[in-house]
Amino acid sequence: MADFKKIRLRAAKRKGGEAELATLLGPVPDNAAVADIPDDRILSTIAERVFAAGFVWRVIEQKWPGFEEAFLRFEPKRLLFQPDDFWHELVSDQRIVRNPQKIRSVRENAAFVERVSREHGGFGNFLADWPADDQVGLMAYLGKHGSRLGGNTGQYFLRWLGWDAFVISADMAAALRDAGLDIADSPTSKRDLDKIQAQINRWVADTGLPRRHISRILAMSIGENHSPQSLREYVGDD
Repeated sequence: MADFKKIRLRAAKRKGGEAELATLLGPVPDNAAVADIPDDRILSTIAERVFAAGFVWRVIEQKWPGFEEAFLRFEPKRLLFQPDDFWHELVSDQRIVRNPQKIRSVRENAAFVERVSREHGGFGNFLADWPADDQVGLMAYLGKHGSRLGGNTGQYFLRWLGWDAFVISADMAAALRDAGLDIADSPTSKRDLDKIQAQINRWVADTGLPRRHISRILAMSIGENHSPQSLREYVGDD
């Protein structure tokens, strides 16, 4: 495998220098702090990432105050008490993106968040206690027990909460292959995901960097060289 220092140098050169690259990495995540996030904000973040999947993120962000109103501030218990008519009416609610399948996922994820919260004294506690070096295991759990939380949606959900998550974008996977990791172009198998987890963990041990930063550096080291400004406009301060 390539030395991560070389990968970082390449990413810095593409983005205009080390100082510019550093501004694109985002804050250092704090998994322990996720324990303090209330369940309604957990569910809100889940819903935002589900609705943003395959859609223009900025449109979802701009409409989000309407989502908060329509979905009762995403309070799981309150949502679970709502009758079927409440959910049927949301399909024609102009405050939100009216996708029936994604609307249904909010109901299903409200039940998911509520159940896990009861078992762990808060969904945030559950996430904070999950080992940082086993994101792949957490992704599998979210994909199995949550609604529409498989693939990159679950990864972005973790990152948006502030959990130290890598995101397996096409560029990130390409950078890993370029560095010598034997994985598929679109790595989704357990074998490939385990390889990615193990390599990211090794680089964390070698560099002391959080997984989020390693992930972003990899993605910025290869592929189309988007300008720093365009990257900021696309991902914001996630």
